[in-house]
Amino acid sequence: MAIFFCAVFWSTAGLFIKLVDWNPILIAGARSFFALFLLLPIRLLSSKPAKKPAPENQAAGRLWARVFKSRFVIFGGLAYAATMIIFVIANKLTTSANAVLLQYSAPVWAALLGWLIAREKPHWEHWGALVLVFGGMVLFFKDSLGGGNIPGDILAVISGISFGANSVFMRMNKQGNPMDSMILSHIITALFSIPFFFMYPPVFSMGAVFPVIFLGVIQVGIATVLFSFGIKSVTAVESMLIAMVEPVLNPLWVFLVTGEKPSLSALAGGAIIVSAVIASSIIGKRREAGNL
Repeated sequence: MAIFFCAVFWSTAGLFIKLVDWNPILIAGARSFFALFLLLPIRLLSSKPAKKPAPENQAAGRLWARVFKSRFVIFGGLAYAATMIIFVIANKLTTSANAVLLQYSAPVWAALLGWLIAREKPHWEHWGALVLVFGGMVLFFKDSLGGGNIPGDILAVISGISFGANSVFMRMNKQGNPMDSMILSHIITALFSIPFFFMYPPVFSMGAVFPVIFLGVIQVGIATVLFSFGIKSVTAVESMLIAMVEPVLNPLWVFLVTGEKPSLSALAGGAIIVSAVIASSIIGKRREAGNL
């Protein structure tokens, strides 16, 4: 449920990004900047207290020393930062439909990388769900596929690989705090965007700042907390399968706000994706309970 509601918050990105007339990398950087205002205090409060009270600056120093000691934290942070940055660039170079569909090859990469790196072998219901989800995605974006650009499509595939890799590395840090990888990724993304603020100076209007704050605090901030909690209890491939509800919900919010109606094929594709994810999750939990 934590991963599901994380995907619900992620799905609001398309609507709110449309409201901000900034360079996409500026949006990604500002979003990560505001996300850190929520995530850093939560992470500091969730760290184990020292036996002897230490000054605040020393406590923070010890926390970050522990955080960056884990290679999985660093790998996960780099992977998700790459996902956020590469995806916004891909959206500029190819169609949105192509970018979303190709990025959401992530469950396949999560299954393969999770098998090779984390030794979490996918079960038959995962492979079946992957096939159904891919078919549902093709159906979902059938009317808007094509017309893309090869460099943009390649970048979208790379963002899917890094997205899947991030879930694997976070899963491998389940004994620690998976939120550390996400915090590091937002630090990297915010720093990466700094030169773009000088190259493409943004217009700071109320209509731009409020959506960016929402994107940072709610869309990725709260979503990060939920994903970090959920990834401790589900495998990397399961987390990516559940996250597939994000592209299904994205046009729903646009429809509710703007009245833009999805096509029948999109509705059918969305139904297939959601059904496959739910079925895979139920079968997986029954197996854990020893009923299969």
